[in-house]
Amino acid sequence: MDDVTGKIKAFNRNDEQFLEAFAIFCGLGIQNTQMYETVDRAMAKQVVTLEVLSYHASASEEDTRELQAAKVPSAQSLKLIDFSFSDFELSDMETTLATIRMFMDLNLVQNFQMKYEDLCQWVLSVKKNYRKHIAYHNWRHAFNTSQCMFAVLKSGRIQNKLNDLEMLALMIATLCHDLDHRGVNNSYIQRSEHPLAQLYCHSTMEHHHFDQCLMILNSPGNQILSGLSLEEYRTTLKMIERAILATDLALYMKKRGEFFELTKNSQFIWEDEHHRDLLRSMLMTACDISAITKPWPVQRRVAELVATEFFEQGDKERKELNIEPIDLMNRDKRDKIPSMQVGFIDAICIQLYETLAGLSEACSPLLEGCRKNRQNWKLLAEQDEKKLVNGAT
Repeated sequence: MDDVTGKIKAFNRNDEQFLEAFAIFCGLGIQNTQMYETVDRAMAKQVVTLEVLSYHASASEEDTRELQAAKVPSAQSLKLIDFSFSDFELSDMETTLATIRMFMDLNLVQNFQMKYEDLCQWVLSVKKNYRKHIAYHNWRHAFNTSQCMFAVLKSGRIQNKLNDLEMLALMIATLCHDLDHRGVNNSYIQRSEHPLAQLYCHSTMEHHHFDQCLMILNSPGNQILSGLSLEEYRTTLKMIERAILATDLALYMKKRGEFFELTKNSQFIWEDEHHRDLLRSMLMTACDISAITKPWPVQRRVAELVATEFFEQGDKERKELNIEPIDLMNRDKRDKIPSMQVGFIDAICIQLYETLAGLSEACSPLLEGCRKNRQNWKLLAEQDEKKLVNGAT
């Protein structure tokens, strides 16, 4: 409308542009509302999905009550403080009771006001989230790793060097460090373009293990860290995360040089947090691979379990990826197991156990067991080599 004459005028270009802009604004407003509703529904679905997953990931009330009512044997009767410990004679129920005993004897239950029922359910939930069909990286391996940490703390006399939060983090990390393991390594996950590979650029499975650990700790009835202050909670979770990631041998190889140099040159400072973090990482690896330190019959049996799992991955690589597996994963190279074990001990194990024994002489049984097994594997490797030579002649 003309302000002077009062007559209605046709739209000019400015009016058209204004109307176009207003229409776009309204359209964007409607679209944003629809997007918000879509995102809101997606978030609600995610909450429900996580709630369902959490429910199915948690141990049942019946199993929890049964464990809660059972008598917890002493550490001595279960031989939990022995470096030569073996779980082969224990039932699944006994392994869960043994886990509770370790938490009790380290005063973790008392110091962090853990509800006994929550601890029982958490232990059973962790056990439940290891895949039963996996030959080696299953609940038994996690339990053995945790028992070795307990022995290092107690018999290895490291307990008085660490604070309560560190021991809590290490015990949780050892039990959870391979949660939901698929029986394949990071390399396979990456090469097979598994969805997990899209989530993390390195230490793929270790990140997944930590995520599973966090999910269980946050599930109703499993919140064993509820007695911690906010600051203690954050500190503990960070230590658990770093400890679980440290079980990636690729990270171990990067970190170990600094740790070895510090101890070799007597420059390890117990009050230095970075040095303590390095120690916690090395302890995780030492316990993770501790089967290599066990009495020969136990070591031989565990090696068979490891080989079974590796060979199954090798079969998948042939079938699904159409590639020839490395000797370690190749069942056609089974005769090379003894020599490969010697190589593993030399490249990964010996120097680590030497360094820990230097830091605490009470950890020497780990080194002694590793050396004895090297001798046994070396002897088998030489015998196999002689058979090959005699067969060739």
